[in-house]
Amino acid sequence: MKNTDSTRRRGRPGHDQDAVLTAAVRLFNTHGYDATSMFDIAESLGITKSTLYHHVSSKEQLLTMAVDRALGALEAAADEATRSGNAATVRLKQLIRDSVLVLADRLEFVTLLLRVHGNTVAEQQALTRRRAFDRTVTDLVKQAQMEGGVRADVDPATAARLLFGMVNSLIGWYRPDRGAPQSIADTVADLAFDGLRTR
Repeated sequence: MKNTDSTRRRGRPGHDQDAVLTAAVRLFNTHGYDATSMFDIAESLGITKSTLYHHVSSKEQLLTMAVDRALGALEAAADEATRSGNAATVRLKQLIRDSVLVLADRLEFVTLLLRVHGNTVAEQQALTRRRAFDRTVTDLVKQAQMEGGVRADVDPATAARLLFGMVNSLIGWYRPDRGAPQSIADTVADLAFDGLRTR
């Protein structure tokens, strides 16, 4: 469901759909999606469950909206890398940087995305989109290998998983006070490519 001005205004004054979504994501990350109820979300906001339903129709809708915040930004970064006229190695490195910036900007949403296991329709759809993103990264690695910018003896799919394993590890330690996101993004990209660049 797309956020619009009308959906943001629905419900009791002082609480909009973004506030509901933020509260839900924090509870999902703290207690787990399955263990969190709509009552828990309403209680955390100090509203009734019936008021909560003015904003959203179900817990699964909240999950769909949440993972879309993360996936939408990552897909936009991948699309930009795919369409760029730069060399594949440059595009791959830029995608790593941009993905770190997405993680820093939408930390709670990306954290939730990485904990999705496919137990619901919304989770299955999210995993399908994640696999498509992974294929884009793998294709960029292959292109960079063909150009000679990345070592040819590295399996592209494995390289893609390792690169994003490095990016995704930030959910375990990144906090806004740990450093400027751009600086961290540059560090991650530089470290990754020192190990992948053709010797």
